[in-house]
Formats: sequence, structure tokens, C-alpha cells
Amino acid sequence: MRLIRPAAVLALALFLQTTTAQRVSYIVSFPNIVHHEAKIELVVSDITVRTATFRMSRSSPGRYATHEFGKNVYDVRAFDQNGKPLNLVRTDGDVYEVSRHNGYIRVEYTLYGNYADGTYVGLDADGVHLNMPGAFMWMKGVDNTPITIHFNVPEDWHWTIATQLQPTGDPLTFQARNLQYFMDCPTKIGPLRYRKWEVKNPDGKSYAFSIALDGGGDDTTFTVFSEKVQRIVRQAQAVFGETPAYDYGSYTFLASINPYVHGDGMEHRNSTMISNAGNFNGNERILNTFAHEFFHCWNVKRIRPRSLEPFNFEKSDMSRELWFAEGFTQYYGGLLVLRSGIGRDSDFVKQSLAMLINLKMNTPGARLYSPVEASEEAVFTDAGVAVDKTNFNNIFSSYYPYGAAIALALELELRGRYHKTLDDLMQAAWKKFGKPEIPYTVAGLQDVLASITDRKFAENFFGRYINGHDPIDYNALLAPAGFLLKKAEEGKAYIGSFRFSEKEGLVIESNTTRATPIYDAGLDVDDKLLAIDNQDTRTFTDLKTVLARLKPGATVAIRWIHRGQEKKGTITLAEIPDVAIETFEQAGRPVTPEIVQFRKSWLGPK
Repeated sequence: MRLIRPAAVLALALFLQTTTAQRVSYIVSFPNIVHHEAKIELVVSDITVRTATFRMSRSSPGRYATHEFGKNVYDVRAFDQNGKPLNLVRTDGDVYEVSRHNGYIRVEYTLYGNYADGTYVGLDADGVHLNMPGAFMWMKGVDNTPITIHFNVPEDWHWTIATQLQPTGDPLTFQARNLQYFMDCPTKIGPLRYRKWEVKNPDGKSYAFSIALDGGGDDTTFTVFSEKVQRIVRQAQAVFGETPAYDYGSYTFLASINPYVHGDGMEHRNSTMISNAGNFNGNERILNTFAHEFFHCWNVKRIRPRSLEPFNFEKSDMSRELWFAEGFTQYYGGLLVLRSGIGRDSDFVKQSLAMLINLKMNTPGARLYSPVEASEEAVFTDAGVAVDKTNFNNIFSSYYPYGAAIALALELELRGRYHKTLDDLMQAAWKKFGKPEIPYTVAGLQDVLASITDRKFAENFFGRYINGHDPIDYNALLAPAGFLLKKAEEGKAYIGSFRFSEKEGLVIESNTTRATPIYDAGLDVDDKLLAIDNQDTRTFTDLKTVLARLKPGATVAIRWIHRGQEKKGTITLAEIPDVAIETFEQAGRPVTPEIVQFRKSWLGPK
């Protein structure tokens, strides 16, 4: 974070025009910020290629689908160092070319931004929220050239800047060593408030931590919330034994918690951009997001899949390892909050872990497809935009909870079979891939597991549960911790899980799910349910009443409308498949000292 002072923009521009070494520089101004616009100037000097190609990104670090950032860039023009216009041709929606130049090009454009979250841009008189791929055009072929950026912010705004960009002597000017680093540096500018602390590693090196808050709430609430985040940081550090060696010695939580942002969290190398819609009141529910995104500074930013190295800003970025990069991180997000003394272990197990188990057991995407295959679908599902209907609910389960369900199973396997922990696995992955920053593959992760167990176990686990999709016996795995599975709603009839609305009958709003009664009966999205067992089911209340008097296994009549025509058939009801987790105490089973110790070692603070 840097204090705002008067900026010598003219002097900076002259410097950029007279420099002889190749440079990439930006100047950012806000002449029309009340209407969510910024003026961006991009200067590239000592250009050696005949045709210079400039473009906006189509993807963003931490987002794997395409995002058309070029739609919010307009009034694009190019000039030489004397201010003479150059011929700039738009060759694609987000690509521009300058074919005649003398080695120096200044591109100017207007940027619109009114969607502040972990991916997009927010520009407002109340503050600036920059995710770099959504804001900054770049020139192809100069990826490894150092970048300078200057923010032209009036002194009387009394704003500060929070970013992981490298500071310079000018508090308004920052640097990045190359394009990859620059695009990974979200930046907040505004009337920010801060809480700061230091974290020391076992080697004696200390790193400066801070929360830069764009939100309301009183100072006491902010302080209490900051102390909880500090506890989470310590628990994450305990998993790996150390924090990374943060570039420039600092890590920043960029926290936008106010009614004017959209909920999201996005990891970066030395910072994270967290946005939560609503007034800041110290709500503990968002601590999971802080824990998840912070854990990423090890797992994905440094323990990094080879498929994402380097990140390609021109297209979607497919990775087969997101079940680990995102899924294992999701598992640890909730666990770190619990280990920090926030919440109860019984709630964590019965709610968070039960959700993961139900996903693995009861969704087609996790029953019929592997975590690797789920990861590959990120290019379509990670906030990707489409207008046509898909069949995702029958072929895809999010690699976030799916990977977390695998992490849970592996945690319990390691503890029960090898007296090891998932922390041991993460430390081994950190030492082999993360700390030396060597990109990994799925096979490399299998080798890491073998290094703390044995090769046969690792091959079997990856073959069945990572590259395969075998069912997992969670009941057996949970027993040493004194937990067991039971039917959540035993004996209750069920036709399937789907969305519907009441429109002169129950209209199915989502694809029905394979291997459920309503799917097998032949009903699907847009069909209108009329009756089951000759009883009207035109409202949700009607449906509940009918199912309440029927039993699983019963075969009854069903009527529905498909594209204007009434259809008749039969449907065989099933039992609600959801499971719940019960403690041995609740089940009346003995709780041994070994069970107590297992729980403490797993769920307790480190």
C-alpha cells in the first residue's frame, strides 16, 4: 500500500519517450470515473518487429474459461513519440495492429469497468478495483520485458494503493518483472483501511502481512476480524512448515466487502482479491474464503500444474490437476478455519464433510467421471458464459468439492493405514515442486504420494480415485474418528433432484439427473409435471403431500406435458439417497481414547 502524492505525469511521459532500452509502461488516469471509465496509455519503446500486435486478454490467472475483456475497451488510438497518429487496424474483436512505426508506439484507450469481483474491473468515484487482464492491453512478443505502471490519482482524493506490484521511489509508480507477473497483480485504489502484522518463518525471515479493506464497519470489528485471519495464516503456515518467500517481502489480502461488489475470491502469488457483497460486519462465514485463497499461495501459485505454466492469456487454459489445486485447497479452507478455533468440529464434520461425501456418492459427475475429467471441464464451467443448455449436471461435478471429497478420503486413508496425514503429503509436494517452483503433473503427484506411503498404494489410489471414479467407502474411513454415515431421510420417497417452478403446474427448470426415478420415467427440462399416482402435483406443496404418503419402491402412474402434449407413464419411487454423518456418541457407541486422539490430531490446532 502506498500513499498518494502529486504526480509528475509530464516528466514521466518525457522519460518514457526518451528511453532507449526496450520498455513497457502504462499510465492510468481517471478523468471520467463517475461514469466508470479510465484512460489507459500503453507505451512500448525499441520495438524491433515490423508489425506490432496489441491485444486484450481472453483469460485471467485463476480463471480457466475464456472471458472477453476486449468488450470493455474502446476509443483505441496509436501515436508515435511526437504525438503523430499511427495507422492502427483492428484485426479481431480484441486485437489491434500497427504496421508502420519507428520503434516507439503509444496506445491510448478508454476502459469501462463496473463489475468488481475477482476477475473483472470496478471503476467508481468511491474507489478503483483492478484485475489486470480485464484492464490492460499488452503487446505480443515482449512478455519478458519489465513493466512500469503509474497511477495518476489526484492528491485531494486522499486515496491509497494496495497491490503486490513492486514499489518504486515514487509512491504512485510500480513495476513488474514481466507480463506474467504483471497480470497476476490485482490492485485496489481508494479510501482503504489497513491492519498489518508480521509472520516469521523458522529460518528467521519475517514477512509483512496486511489486510487492505474496502468496506465499512467500526475499527473494533475490523481488528477482531483481522486477528482471526492472523490465526488462519498461522495454521496454514503450520501445514507446510513455512510460508513462501514472498516477492518484495509482503503478502496482502485485498478485501472488498461492501454492497457494490460481487462475491468472489481469486488467488495471486503474493496477494488475494476477495470480494463479498454486503456490509462488513466481521461475519465469520467469509473466513473460509480468506483461508482458501491464502492456501493458494502455496497450492497453485507455487505448487503449480505444468499445464498452467506459463498461463496463456489468449485462450482458455485447460488443466487436469484442478482437483488438487482447487479441490484440496477447498478441503483445507474449512479445516484451517476450524483449526484456528473458529466454529465447532461437529458442525464442520456434519455440514462441510457431509456435503463432500454426498457429492461423491450421489452426483453423476463424481460417480461416473474421474477428478481428472472434471478438471478438464473447467474451460467451460469456470464462470464461462453460454446461452445454450448443457447436460453438465449429468456429466460434471465441480472439481472444488469433488477434489475436496478425494482429499478427505486420502486424509483418512493416510491416518488410518500409515499414521501419516494430508499435511505430510502437502509438505512433500511443497518440497518437491513448490519451493523449487518446478511445475508438476498428475504422475508427479502420484510419485509424491508414493514417497510418504509406498508405490503400490499410490498406484492403486490414483488408478481408482484420480484417473478413475471408483466409489469410496467413507463409512469405514470415518470409523477411526468416531463418525459414521446414516441415511439422512430414511424411508422417504424420492423422484429426483431438479429445479422447478410453479407455472400452472410444476415446470422442470433443469435437466433431470440420470439414475433417478424421474429421469428413468422419461421426463426432462421444460416438461410440466401434472400428477403422480393420480394425484395433482401442480404445486410444490402438492408434490410433498403425494410423496409423503408413498413409499420407496412403489410404482405409480405419472402424467406430464411435453411440448404441449400430455404424456402418461409410470414411475418407480426411490429412497432419498442423501447421507448424514453421526457421531459415535449420538449412535450410542463407545468413544475410545484412540478416537479422541484421532479427532484432536485431525481437527485440532497445530
